[in-house]
Amino acid sequence: MTPPTRRDFIKASLAAAASGAILPGVAGCEGAASKADRPNLLFVFPDQMRGQALGFMGEDPVITPKLDHFASESVAFTQAVSNYPVCSPYRGMMLTGLYSHSNGVLANCNTNGAEHGYELPPDARCWSDVLHDNGYALGYIGKWHLDSPHKPYVDTANNTEEFAWNEWTPPERRHGFDFWYAYGTYDNHDHPEYWTTEAPRSERTRVDQWSPEHEADMAIRFIRNEDGEYRDPEKPWALVVSMNPPHMPYQRVPERYLEMYGDATPEELINRPNVKLEENTSGAQLARRHIKNYFAQITGVDDQFGRILSTLRQEGLDEDTIVVFTSDHGNCLGCHDEVSKNVHYEESMRVPFLIRWSGKIEPRRDDLLLSTPDIFPTLLELMALGGEIPKEVEGRSRASLLLEGDGPRPTSQLYIKIPLGEPALGHRGVRTHRYTLSVQKTAEGKVSYILHDNVEDPFQLENIAGEKEELVKELMETELIPWLEKTRDPWLGTPG
Repeated sequence: MTPPTRRDFIKASLAAAASGAILPGVAGCEGAASKADRPNLLFVFPDQMRGQALGFMGEDPVITPKLDHFASESVAFTQAVSNYPVCSPYRGMMLTGLYSHSNGVLANCNTNGAEHGYELPPDARCWSDVLHDNGYALGYIGKWHLDSPHKPYVDTANNTEEFAWNEWTPPERRHGFDFWYAYGTYDNHDHPEYWTTEAPRSERTRVDQWSPEHEADMAIRFIRNEDGEYRDPEKPWALVVSMNPPHMPYQRVPERYLEMYGDATPEELINRPNVKLEENTSGAQLARRHIKNYFAQITGVDDQFGRILSTLRQEGLDEDTIVVFTSDHGNCLGCHDEVSKNVHYEESMRVPFLIRWSGKIEPRRDDLLLSTPDIFPTLLELMALGGEIPKEVEGRSRASLLLEGDGPRPTSQLYIKIPLGEPALGHRGVRTHRYTLSVQKTAEGKVSYILHDNVEDPFQLENIAGEKEELVKELMETELIPWLEKTRDPWLGTPG
């Protein structure tokens, strides 16, 4: 396979500059970036990797040596969450700094979501747009999943004639990412497909290689940038690598990563008592069938992330690059008899969040209640672009806490789950350092409550809402309602 090239783009940009066609915010602007005064950014996030699945955390018995070492060089936010733990809503929040009702991505981008207009608006102001307009070279590799499919559907594995997931993203919807090697959503990990920067909707590049390994290869090429093929070498850069594993189908994982778990039985690997092994429930059967595959996929992601980090080091870019490793949401994989995500449980909401900036950020663990929309303002402020954060952004920058160890600390994180086409209904809740509260409103006006004490009951086996009515009321009044008012959530206006 011939690697995609950006030579034509670079030539066109240089010609435009020579003719006086200066792009706004790039040249002749105080905010214009140069390699000397702005850090690079590497943002890596696999799909469906739960926050417990890191070796250094001492929870899941998973093998992650590269991430364990990286954590020792980073700030590890051990209580970070995905506020709406499903793929497209997370991505919308992460890129815009807005919660779901404000960014328009209220459910996954597929045929069902398309009927309600659920996709990232082309005029949304993403942090990638800000970086692009301030002189950064940007690249995106892997899963995008922010554009709804439209007919005639692309003829690809995740699509049928009746229902589709995968879709091409035209250049005007790429939000500043000028090197593009991506797809909408595609789950054949052994034979991934990508649209390259210049490829039309009808042309995809198919690869016979495990997707995280191939995407690491592409990230390495982007970072090395031999002969300036992938980006303008005179600009600082930002690269997003969005890997699909550890996402189903879990059995699509190289044998070498499975072999690292030897003869370990499912019972030895499943150490969470909220998987009902003794009852052999459907969730227990799912966990038995795939826990080793899931952990092996994570070990593979760990290995490929390590390769990318090694390239940064070899290229002398360690101190010039902010590196983030996180995930779009977690994965229950049988916990509470849940198949995967989009629930309030810890295995679904909690995600890894490791951030390293060598020489600038002191490594440590921190239990900050980090929320997905906080990523946008935090990154821009770290990159000396705090003045470019749009006023409508709902996340809060945690840059001062990272750099100085001091700053405001939230007392809770918002939880969201919205039924398709019913933005004023569904689940809303909060997660504090001790409690998780989830409140459901239905179309019939029924309201139900779930409350977990995550200190006394870390595996969330008991719903104590009925015996803690005053605490439920307090959490509603002091935490949940203020969140919903801030995000202008129509759930507040429904009966209940």
